[in-house]
Amino acid sequence: MTSQNMQAVFTPEVLEQIFPPERSHDFFEALYGDADDAAFDIQMGFAGANGEKVQFQFLLVQRPGKCLACNLTYGLPAVFSRHPVINIRKIVEEVADTLDLPASRLQWKLGQTEPRSHDLHAIPLTITIQPE
Repeated sequence: MTSQNMQAVFTPEVLEQIFPPERSHDFFEALYGDADDAAFDIQMGFAGANGEKVQFQFLLVQRPGKCLACNLTYGLPAVFSRHPVINIRKIVEEVADTLDLPASRLQWKLGQTEPRSHDLHAIPLTITIQPE
């Protein structure tokens, strides 16, 4: 599938089903005890596809009146990779279902936090489709 085809598959609506806004709320509820204390919201975005690699990103969007400081976001890839509320394994399973592939054919890797602007950071999620 080409990047354009994948973009047609992974629409904002599909990505919101895979990573619903409530998951961001639940993550901060578990982390802080009160989701209102969070400096940002987490959304899932499609970033492209190239051959067997499909690129997604977790978008860390600063909340109004809060500060999206780098020291808050740089350690998140390690946290996201194992946190049960974020649940990367389930995300990968849902991506596999969307692509009509067995989840066993998909491998994932989180990249380092990338500051995009003072109010937006991104954590890349690369999913590699293994040959049959």
